[in-house]
Amino acid sequence: MKSLIVGIVIIAAAVFAILPENIFGFGWGTYVLNFLKGGVPVVAIIIGIIAVFVGIADMKDRAEAKKEEADAGSKETQ
Repeated sequence: MKSLIVGIVIIAAAVFAILPENIFGFGWGTYVLNFLKGGVPVVAIIIGIIAVFVGIADMKDRAEAKKEEADAGSKETQ
């Protein structure tokens, strides 16, 4: 229950900080947008790199599985 209340308070504080100054806020909205503009491409690059590594690992796993199937098939015929 405490974590729920703390979460709601943090969300309210973040919304309050983003509101314009003339509407009873800190006016950090432009800073948040600038952060998102700079952060989204960086996060996209990181996700892309992770996807490439996962793809390479998947290709290696498939090659290993085919090799094991071929070995198992040749052992059965002997």
